Amino acid sequence: MADNQTAATENLFDVEEEQPETEQKAFDSHLFQRMLKYILPYRKSASLAAAFVSLKTLMSVLEPLIVKNAIDHGISNFDYPYLVKMTALYFLVSCISWFSNRTQSLIINQTGAKVLYDLRRQLFEHIQKLSFNFYDSRPVGKIIARLTTDVNRIAELINGSLINILSQLLMLIVLIVMMLVLDVQLALISFSLIPFIAFFVYFEHGPLKGLWMKYRRIGSSITAHLNETVTGIQVIQAFSREKINTRKFAALNERYRKSYLKSVFVEILAWPVIDITCALATALVFFFGSKRIIEGTLSFGTLYAFYTYLNKFWSPLSTISKFYSQLLSANASAERVFEFLDFEPLVRDLPQAITLPAIRGEVEFDHITFAYQADRPVLHDVSFLIKPGSTIALVGPTGAGKSTIINLIARFYDPSAGTVRIDGHDLRDVTLQSLRSQLGIVLQDSFIFSGTIGENIRYGKLDATEAEIEAAAKAANAHGFIQRMELGYASVTEERGSTLSTGQRQLIAFARAILSDPRILILDEATSSIDTETELLIQKALATILKDRTSFIIAHRLSTIRNADLIMVIDHGEIQEVGTHLALLQNPNGIYRRLYETQYAQQEKMMLDFIA
Repeated sequence: MADNQTAATENLFDVEEEQPETEQKAFDSHLFQRMLKYILPYRKSASLAAAFVSLKTLMSVLEPLIVKNAIDHGISNFDYPYLVKMTALYFLVSCISWFSNRTQSLIINQTGAKVLYDLRRQLFEHIQKLSFNFYDSRPVGKIIARLTTDVNRIAELINGSLINILSQLLMLIVLIVMMLVLDVQLALISFSLIPFIAFFVYFEHGPLKGLWMKYRRIGSSITAHLNETVTGIQVIQAFSREKINTRKFAALNERYRKSYLKSVFVEILAWPVIDITCALATALVFFFGSKRIIEGTLSFGTLYAFYTYLNKFWSPLSTISKFYSQLLSANASAERVFEFLDFEPLVRDLPQAITLPAIRGEVEFDHITFAYQADRPVLHDVSFLIKPGSTIALVGPTGAGKSTIINLIARFYDPSAGTVRIDGHDLRDVTLQSLRSQLGIVLQDSFIFSGTIGENIRYGKLDATEAEIEAAAKAANAHGFIQRMELGYASVTEERGSTLSTGQRQLIAFARAILSDPRILILDEATSSIDTETELLIQKALATILKDRTSFIIAHRLSTIRNADLIMVIDHGEIQEVGTHLALLQNPNGIYRRLYETQYAQQEKMMLDFIA
């Protein structure tokens, strides 16, 4: 049974890999066109690079012709002055070729870096605008994989591979022309085996696309698992699950390795076929060319030039065949990146949305029904009207719908039915920025960014002065512990505030909310994970924070909610009871009375004992 549980747990990371969609699609020209659009802003640079590519190609074609003339006219006629001219010309052409190659490489790399920057910035900006429903169903690691690995694949294609393939195609065309000009018979012998190569590459690309897509999916699963391991390391070690976690990673890693090797095996299968074909064509040209030299119908210089062109001819063919596999790999990445870019946020500004004016704080729920999943409603026909400046406590069992009410007020989601209004404005008719800039939210797990404590508080108001930051910290009772730190407000916090205690992180979050001076304040389990001493500090801070603001408090601590103007008891997605703390206690069969007797009474006794 343990093995079954482990296997089931490991399968959690196969969701994306198992999806059959697009795995066997052929090359998608629409995706390729979308990728090309990112180079359009830099078409001048691309054109300049193409010019140097053309110059380099021309120089590469001239070199064998110079040697041909040196052999047929200089060496054959013992014409030393002519040989000196050809030698100097060859040196000049080689220098121009070197300069062109270095210059086009520099331009291509600069352009590629800009394309990578643009694509990554666009994707990053877009995912920040997506609604919570997007993140609800996607592990963080897989989102990061799109921003890193997949974006890099597209940039690599647009950067080096695309310009390189254009260079190789140009070279191929020029070589075909030159070979036909030099000798039609030898050219036809060389070209006779090309259909075989094209046939093989064409029938190879189908399976290759599916293999690279599967490889990318397993890779994103590994990234997701790594992210989950790092963020959840305390839980993993607390439950001694290191070996199980390692087995899960090993299984993913093994699938990743096998998938990569299988993809590479199919890809390199074409290389020996092309190499053998090239060798055969070269041998035939060598045989028939040598025979014609003996017969006197072909010069040695012409055979040398043709042989040089033939060797150059196979390189573009090999590059083109390999490029197709790169194209399929980038195509698979593009499909994943553009899937994110095409994902429209469910919550967004309407075209006619207005800027929400300065609000008083009246909040109305008008027959609200909401479901995260269509067939499982969380709220059922909820209605209430809250006056400006009121403090509302939301209580009830886990999963009752308390946080959903908060999410709807902040418009993280839109209701399935009904209307949420602030000061009479339907939230769907105002811009998100103008709404959320007037809200303050403190969560149970307050997120602390890497940086200084002062910068974390300033997050609530980016143009705040040092004096304003300190005043906000004093109002939140955070100034004391900040001053005791070695660098005070300049003290650096590690990622997620790991060097701070839970209570300290919460106090910083309160200071951040105070600094933003919101008209509506939301406290979602903001005091559930702190000690009694810190709770007393927060209770003092709340007297300042809640003054003259409309406040919604979700809490399991009596001290936080007992002084609320109104308590709403939520259960099974409906408002079951409404009233003050004392009024609700008068109902002996009420839900709040039951909660008080099972939870809050003990908390109250502990708080009184601590104060005493």
